[in-house]
Amino acid sequence: MERVTDWLQKRSMISPDQIALMNAATNEMIGYRTLDERASKWAQYMQDKGIVKGDRVVYLARNHTVCFEILFACGKIGAVFVPLNWRLSPSEIGAITENCTPKLILYKENLHPLITQVPRGCLKSCIDEITMEVYSGNNKGLSQDLLSPSDPWLMIYTGGTTGSPKGVVLSHRSVTANAMNTVVSWNLTKDDCTLTYLPTFHTGGLNALSLPLLMIGGKVVIAERFVPEQAIQALNEFGCSIVLLVPTMYHLLLEREEFKYTPFPKMKVFLSGGAPCPGKVYEFFNEKKIPFKEGYGLTEAGPNNFYIDPSRMKKGSVGKAMMLNRVKVVDDAGNPVEQGEVGELLLGGDHLFKEYWQKPEQTQEVLKDGWLHTGDLAKYDEDEDYYIVGRKKDMIISGGENIYPLEIEHWLTEHPEISECAVIGLPHEKWGEVVTAFISVRNGQRLSIEDVETYCLQKFGKFKVPKDYHFINELPKTDVGKVNKQELTKRFQGAIKEKG
Repeated sequence: MERVTDWLQKRSMISPDQIALMNAATNEMIGYRTLDERASKWAQYMQDKGIVKGDRVVYLARNHTVCFEILFACGKIGAVFVPLNWRLSPSEIGAITENCTPKLILYKENLHPLITQVPRGCLKSCIDEITMEVYSGNNKGLSQDLLSPSDPWLMIYTGGTTGSPKGVVLSHRSVTANAMNTVVSWNLTKDDCTLTYLPTFHTGGLNALSLPLLMIGGKVVIAERFVPEQAIQALNEFGCSIVLLVPTMYHLLLEREEFKYTPFPKMKVFLSGGAPCPGKVYEFFNEKKIPFKEGYGLTEAGPNNFYIDPSRMKKGSVGKAMMLNRVKVVDDAGNPVEQGEVGELLLGGDHLFKEYWQKPEQTQEVLKDGWLHTGDLAKYDEDEDYYIVGRKKDMIISGGENIYPLEIEHWLTEHPEISECAVIGLPHEKWGEVVTAFISVRNGQRLSIEDVETYCLQKFGKFKVPKDYHFINELPKTDVGKVNKQELTKRFQGAIKEKG
């Protein structure tokens, strides 16, 4: 049987004194040898509590370096690391723990009020109270079961914006393949450093850059809360060479004058992910002459899937398939589409998730013949650069015409007076669905419906131009900064005015 390699232990032997993790709030630095030793001690603690291969270990804390100590500890003994969203309510946390039936919940003291419902037989341990006990414990030697690459390592719950949260099970093979693919395709090295603001209950905080950089021997700085002014200072102070932020964070940074004038001498590239990025962000970095590129991913696939050479960047493109994965675009019958045609994006490779926890039917719906059916619409050009058009379920059918909200959103955010926007289709008796725009205007600016319509008609045929508009102060967001279209649909259902 093929066995799992403990690559953190290998890295600790190759780069024992290299800094692996740094706490941005306290400046505590943890070398690779120390990280591996701490992970082993956490693993020992878990085994002393009766945790065995396959048991789920829930982790509930804001961003902190201890997350990676516990994650690697689970990997050493075959336990399944389950980081939970600390922004959820106690009842939501209770529903997830009931679903994953953990043997152990590790939590930071300030989040204890969230743990009001604990499954029978589950232990609870406060990280703040036991950390020194764990670190000072004697390493008696772990009793290790044989681990296969197909054994689960992480289980990340999806946000639930399209229904109840699902546990996405990532195997050792999935996590390692994504890390290797990222290192090779993005040319990461031991000299690279990133600042992780994305939450570590999310694949972006764990798998996008943190684990790939730890694999290659780089440095990962963990920050708890994104504050634009602090972020600008930290990126330079810690010598960051690559960083992943979501469009909401870029939106906040671009509002700051100091961001426009601060040089980032060690930064190789700014990355954006999690949601489509407005064109104005591209223009800003182009003027600043700092490489910027947009990515695409999802919890079920890595999340890293594409590579862009910043010197050959195309606006709106997510680039080419990375070195160790496969990509294709198909029509409703499953046949590959021609260049320039829109179809569903399929992904293949060892980085794909193993299953949805206890949901075999939903797993089979998206994993077919070695391909992940993403539910996203895409197209590719003559250079095999890919473009994400939008979610299949978000596509609007109005008067029999297929309309893709993303292209309208991209154009609207180019308007100098529009801060952010979202376009959705709401039910309409005459048209089936009507294109509806939700717009947040920049501070102090005034914008009329007529202004927006005239602007849209410069770009689109009349059938694509929104028929209804809602100007709101701030668009609702999910926990990772994406616009929550489900919330908009709920809030404005039935609010459509008859038009044309």
